[in-house]
Amino acid sequence: MTIGTPSRTWDDDRLVAACLAGDEQAWSALIDKYKNLVYSVPRKYRMSPDDAADVFQSVCVDLYNELPKLRSVASLRAWLLTVASHHAFHWKRRYVKRSEREGTPLDEDTDVAAAPPEADVLETVQREQSIREAVAQLTPRCQEMIRLLFFTQPPIAYADLARHLNLAVGSIGFIRGRCLQKLQKLLGDVIR
Repeated sequence: MTIGTPSRTWDDDRLVAACLAGDEQAWSALIDKYKNLVYSVPRKYRMSPDDAADVFQSVCVDLYNELPKLRSVASLRAWLLTVASHHAFHWKRRYVKRSEREGTPLDEDTDVAAAPPEADVLETVQREQSIREAVAQLTPRCQEMIRLLFFTQPPIAYADLARHLNLAVGSIGFIRGRCLQKLQKLLGDVIR
C-alpha cells in the first residue's frame, strides 16, 4: 500500500513502484508528470493537435504494457522520448506516403517536410523537459512570473504582471532577475 497520495512530485522509483502495485492515482500522477514531455515530441514533428494526441495515447498504451518490463526506472524518461519519437517518425512516414499515393498536397498546418531530424527533436524535447522540471521547483510566485513572461503569447506587459502578482511595477525586473538566477542554478549545465 502506498503511503500518501501519489503526485507528480514523487520520484520515478516511487511512482513506478506504486503503478506496478496497481495504484491508479500513481498511474495518473506518472502520466501527468510526463504528459508535456511525451506530447511535445509529436508537436515538434509539426503534427496536428489531434494526431499528436493519437501519438500520446499510443505512448501511454505502450507504457502501460511495458512498464513491468522496464529494466531501469532511471531510463524511464529516455524510454518515453524514444517511444514517442518512433511513433511520431512512423506517423510522419505514413502521412507523406499517403499524400504521395493519393496525389494530395501535404496539409499546410502539418508541415512534416519542415520537421527537424529525429536527433534534434529528442535533444530539444529533453532540454524543454529539464526546464519544465526546474521551473516546477521554483516558488509559486517565480513559477507564475516565469510562465507569464516567457511561456505565454504574447508576453504579458510588466504593468499587467505587477497587477496579477500584486507587486509594484518597479520590483518586477529585480524579482524576475532573482527568479532567473534560481532557475539557472537549478538547470546547471543544461542551458550552457
